[in-house]
Amino acid sequence: MGTLTLDEISQHKTARSCWVIIRNTVYDVTDFLPDHPGGRRSILRFAGKDATTDFEGIHPPGTLEETLPESAKLGTVDIIGGRDTAGDKTEDERDANLAAETPEDMLNIADIEDHASRTLSKKAWAYYFSASDDMRTKIYNNTIFNLVLFRPRIFRDVTVVDTTARMLGFKTSLPLFVSPAALARLAHPDGEKAIARACGKQGILQMISNNASLRYPDIVSARVSNEQPFAFQLYVQNERARSEKQLRDVVKAGCKAVVLTLDAPTPGKREMDDRLAREEARASGHVDESEVLSANSGRGKDTEGGVGRALFQGTAGDLVWDDLNWLRKQLPDDIKIVLKGLQTVEDVVLTTQQIDKTTGKALVDAVLLSNHGGRALEGSSPPLLILEELRTYAPDVFQTLEVYVDGGIRRGTDIVKALCLGATQVGIGRPALMSLAGGFGEAGVSRVIQILREEIETAMRLLGAITIDQLGPQYVNTCQLDAILGPSPQAAAAAAAIFKAKL
Repeated sequence: MGTLTLDEISQHKTARSCWVIIRNTVYDVTDFLPDHPGGRRSILRFAGKDATTDFEGIHPPGTLEETLPESAKLGTVDIIGGRDTAGDKTEDERDANLAAETPEDMLNIADIEDHASRTLSKKAWAYYFSASDDMRTKIYNNTIFNLVLFRPRIFRDVTVVDTTARMLGFKTSLPLFVSPAALARLAHPDGEKAIARACGKQGILQMISNNASLRYPDIVSARVSNEQPFAFQLYVQNERARSEKQLRDVVKAGCKAVVLTLDAPTPGKREMDDRLAREEARASGHVDESEVLSANSGRGKDTEGGVGRALFQGTAGDLVWDDLNWLRKQLPDDIKIVLKGLQTVEDVVLTTQQIDKTTGKALVDAVLLSNHGGRALEGSSPPLLILEELRTYAPDVFQTLEVYVDGGIRRGTDIVKALCLGATQVGIGRPALMSLAGGFGEAGVSRVIQILREEIETAMRLLGAITIDQLGPQYVNTCQLDAILGPSPQAAAAAAAIFKAKL
């Protein structure tokens, strides 16, 4: 390998000859363009330029070595330049913008989000903040908590409050976990490892995203003790063998549970994310309007959307209930299975009926009520409403399954309300990612958990409850929520099926 000048590299900026710079090394990625899972245009935007920042924010270490042949490595460049950063703040500028701010200055989740909005790159902010269509579902996930009112009790000794909870057989210091949240390195170089360290020190569980920006074993290596549990999110791939290898790898690395994600068999229309991708494509000159067709129809597979859309390439859209038997066969008996993305009482009831025909044991240990943070189907029900529907029509399922919720959590009081309605644990996603921004890293994630811990403890004291087990429907007024819920013939029929099965 020799040394190449920027002028030489900049000549190779087309699909016929595409060179990119990553970590001061020049690669010829021309032959790889048709095979790139995220579409060729995501590479062509950086043709003849430096792609290090964007590449490392999305791909785990080792990706280049596994993907490209040695012959693709052309040489090194002395001065890295040419990356189009128009409209983007440099890291130094972002850090200087809020140099005086520390994690301790953040008083609530809104402060965390505001800090992230001013310190993240445009790409990271668009990916983290975006949701489907008009983002009404994302907003409603949170505002619906306002419809549940507390019923505090008096003459209770609340000197000592115990927030200890259980999840999948593990003790946690809070009824709180980090939901699968992809591409944490867009916010901080330590990415998911910073989240892992914070979760370990704070005593809560982390569900590691299928699309994490670090490899599962690397993330797990950041655990603070050998006892720290992790769960792995699974998006089943069209090439089922790839998913089987993933599962073997995470089990070998110590995974305690697999979270099968079902609420996004295809990506939602995240316009904020997609719009930025289009702007970047136009700026780089790599936009072919003839290619802008529906990727969902199988046409226009090379159409470049945002980061979120690119991550869904290869995700299977043909899963059926019988695939739970396939998943169970891939895992040791002690690995738990969680279904993520259930949005109706009917599907939760059906989950309780899934039995391993060989052992006679239940196939599923827990369900996570979720609409993908409002990033999938616009107009879907908020998880809190699904939880109330479940409590109303099929309360027996809470004796069979652990029931989790995520989406829209902004306050400790939101968590307490969900617990009162029957949730076992409550998850956060965006707050964990955004808390990494501006150089906060692990300290930012710890601060988010600390904020929610203090708010949960305060809410419990003011309610008159001193343990998580004491929280229940007696502490909340759900009249406004029930008015929205209304009669549900489908849920009632599902509940009747449970009753009939018991006879």
